[in-house]
Amino acid sequence: MASMDIVSKPDLHEVKNAIDQAQKELKTRFDFKGTDPTIDEIEGGFKLSASTEEKVKAVADVIEDKFIKRKISIKFLERKDPQASGARFTMQLLLKKSLDTENAKKIVAILKENKQLKVTSSIQNDKKTGDSKVRVESKQIDDLQAVQALLRSKELPVHLSFENYQR
Repeated sequence: MASMDIVSKPDLHEVKNAIDQAQKELKTRFDFKGTDPTIDEIEGGFKLSASTEEKVKAVADVIEDKFIKRKISIKFLERKDPQASGARFTMQLLLKKSLDTENAKKIVAILKENKQLKVTSSIQNDKKTGDSKVRVESKQIDDLQAVQALLRSKELPVHLSFENYQR
């Protein structure tokens, strides 16, 4: 029986490279002079700060631009609203590192409503890390490839990757 796992994991090395590039760009861009923009790594993402609300949003735009250039999906990022913090504005940019249970349920529902595919799917949670993945099993590997094509055609709020193929 063939099987695969559907997960949502960013390449953390590429994420770090994108953040480093964004920090270099913020130091050299003329429109950021005097605003003292910063990108700090926090638990679950990044804390952005600058002197104005527009500049902190522009810092987030620079990070998204670097993600795109490094071929990392911006679906891994979740923007929070900017907040005033004294004379500065801060914004949290969360990094989604795994597939959450809600989106895993959506994937399973999509697979169940498609009756042409002869697959079974189940959500598997990791108790230690809290990560979820969807295990898809089928008698034929062609069905697994059809599942990939189906999920890529759907507009889901998370970036999906397929791993752990077994025949």
